[in-house]
Amino acid sequence: MPVSLPTSRSRRRTHARRAAASGHAVIIAGGGPTGLMLAAELALAHVDVAVVERRANQDLVGTRAGGLHARSIEILDQRGIAERFLREGQITQLAGFAWTRLDISDLPTRHPYGLALRQNHIERLLADWVAELAVPVYRNAEVTSFAQDAAGVDVTLSGGETLRANYLVGCDGGRSVVRKTAGIDFAGFDPTLSNLMAEVEMREEPAWGLRHDALGFHGLSKTESGRVLVVVTEATLDRSGQPTLRDLSEALVAVYGADFGLHSPSWISRFTDAARQAASYRRGRVLLAGDAAHIHHSVGGQGLNTGLQDAVNLGWKLAQVVKGISPDSLLDTYHAERHPVAARVLRNTMAQIALLRRGDDGRKAARDVVSELLAMEAPRRRFGAMMSGLDIRYDLGEGHALLGRRIPDLDLTVEGRPQRLFTLLHGARGVLLNFGKRGSIDITFWGKRIEIVDAVCDGPWRLPAIGEVAAPDAVLVRPDGHVAWVGDESQRGLAKALTRWFGPGGT
Repeated sequence: MPVSLPTSRSRRRTHARRAAASGHAVIIAGGGPTGLMLAAELALAHVDVAVVERRANQDLVGTRAGGLHARSIEILDQRGIAERFLREGQITQLAGFAWTRLDISDLPTRHPYGLALRQNHIERLLADWVAELAVPVYRNAEVTSFAQDAAGVDVTLSGGETLRANYLVGCDGGRSVVRKTAGIDFAGFDPTLSNLMAEVEMREEPAWGLRHDALGFHGLSKTESGRVLVVVTEATLDRSGQPTLRDLSEALVAVYGADFGLHSPSWISRFTDAARQAASYRRGRVLLAGDAAHIHHSVGGQGLNTGLQDAVNLGWKLAQVVKGISPDSLLDTYHAERHPVAARVLRNTMAQIALLRRGDDGRKAARDVVSELLAMEAPRRRFGAMMSGLDIRYDLGEGHALLGRRIPDLDLTVEGRPQRLFTLLHGARGVLLNFGKRGSIDITFWGKRIEIVDAVCDGPWRLPAIGEVAAPDAVLVRPDGHVAWVGDESQRGLAKALTRWFGPGGT
């Protein structure tokens, strides 16, 4: 099947012609949520980026991920597109741990909830945004191999075409060709259980709800289309590959004693609790994000969300390196910051599976104890912040409690007018907020790279899982919304922070 290039807009035609001649600054392998989010981040920074996607269009067979957690909604809000998703999804208390629901409605965020929205809708909305940003997508194509040298990467596509790029990012899933070709180890743990998930029709009324037994955990529920969503644990790990309707029927009979006359499957998928993580998120000019960098069981719904957050951490850094603003070493902070985040996701997912794995009396007692614990205020808030991604802190050293954490979406007064802080991040640029004397901070050498805003904020500064913190005199916010520097009138350490995150001054 021939590779197709988007040509519906003149700017895209320019991209296509340039690609034929010299390639792109960045090529992203994989047009799922992570790849699309990264493409948009790079496009906002005016980097020549292209996506290689094996599908002919953005259609997605299967339910897959089922929603967005609070931090992901915040990220979309930082770019001014959260309302697109909120209009189509259902606001709900999505966070949970081992099937214990965690109410985060009292956490300090403008979005103290999750959003029930299937991955096919999430992808469609992200793809629309990427199209508005005029990012070319090579469809009906996959990255099959590459070779990198000191100056760039030669990327070979499934049709035999070769593209040249400064950097290649593998967002091509758990079986990532990019990761394997780069020789990056995917260390972790083999599966202990196998689940089938499917969307089907049934002639008989099924046994709705969730259940545990000696095999594992199972559930039958209605989808938004009125069909039946099936999740069932298989009796063995012996089977692999593409599951069949017969496999699903046999698994249902083993658990429920009947298959309820299932028929007409929209899709059937098999997944396990294998937990693996790339030993490094970078090898030279090749980087990994999303499932290419980490896989785990779907319990807790953190996979897609972790991938989106990978993309937002990486995008602005890669853009600055490509444009020569920052040294190549800035990309090392991507692994340093995101690897521990995914490691924690793998750890808490494995803990949840350990609790849910079987229906024996000991595990049931353990689940009851954990559920009782999470009903207490402090554990509920702490685990709610963890599962929703609101408590993520990058290790940027000692200092103010804000350092390394996401900035709250404060209600500011700027030039005498009210303004939400997140609106200052819509362009994916860094922001230096000055709450002291107007004009007291001079960033002349970095003025073209970040925006300085003199603002007033009268309300309290509160962080999830921590509570109220001292209001700073000034704060440097990275494009991903995380705090890079907190200062006072002395401005001690500001030039160092600006140089670290936004390159040497005066260029």
